Amino acid sequence: MEKIALGTWAWGAGAFGGDAVFGSNTDVENLKPVFESAMKAGLSLWDTATVYGMGESERILGSFAKTVERSKIQISTKFTPQIAEMYDNSVEKMAEASMERMGLDYIDIYWIHNPMDVERWTKGLIPLLKSGKVKRVGVSNHNIDEIKRANEILAEAGFKVSAVQNHFSLLYRSSEKGGVLDYCRQNGIQFWAYMVLEQGALSGKYNKENPLPAESDRGKRYNPVLDKLAALTDEMKRIGENHGASCSQVGVAWAIAKGAMPIIGATKERHVIEAAEAAKIKLSDEEVSRLQRLADAANVDTRGDWEHSME
Repeated sequence: MEKIALGTWAWGAGAFGGDAVFGSNTDVENLKPVFESAMKAGLSLWDTATVYGMGESERILGSFAKTVERSKIQISTKFTPQIAEMYDNSVEKMAEASMERMGLDYIDIYWIHNPMDVERWTKGLIPLLKSGKVKRVGVSNHNIDEIKRANEILAEAGFKVSAVQNHFSLLYRSSEKGGVLDYCRQNGIQFWAYMVLEQGALSGKYNKENPLPAESDRGKRYNPVLDKLAALTDEMKRIGENHGASCSQVGVAWAIAKGAMPIIGATKERHVIEAAEAAKIKLSDEEVSRLQRLADAANVDTRGDWEHSME
């Protein structure tokens, strides 16, 4: 079983793409070595979405996926209700467009990206599962009641929610407090955690003197609170030293210790190598508790404006 997925939210330009959200410049030329390093390191599970760069992230990933044997790579992408009209309000049509962009004849895991209308959109996954175009399905940004309802809808056709993908980090543990993690554990559902490092704010790389790119969405969100995170990131670095690891790797290891599968944004080769090493780190219960106490003391709310509380 994979311990880590690699995220491509920052791949490509365009709406909701790498340049606007992350202040990064990511194109095929500088991402190809990242993909190759990941596959070499045994990281073969890739997460994207139609809405990332409005298809650009999928196109880039697809161009790389064609260079490897299909059975050696797993691809996860998403149906985003907010852009459903562009695809005739059809879950199936958006999935088929993703497959065409990426040159795939099936998708390993397909998600409903946001819980805008659980009753309406969850049903759209069933024909994809029946046809084999999609092997497994998941829901993202859903709370406990929405996950249960999605599972009921799928169960009527003999299927189930295979995975849940929510924002989950030391600073944002809403899915744990709201019972989502426990429900996943009890029902054999994988829990995928995105924004584990809060878009770099918990990487140990940034502080008040060295802020995130000022004009990016993440810079506007996190730069005002970097001073509040200093005690936490300092402790992450200290714990890292004991494990021969970086601050970022401790953040990833924390999520794994909680039973989550972190999605690590991969835009540089070192991200991939660090992620592969982070999967080997085992934090003690005491280290996990210490980090959570400092995170709570920072008292920073990092909930995205696209998500509702899980509690």
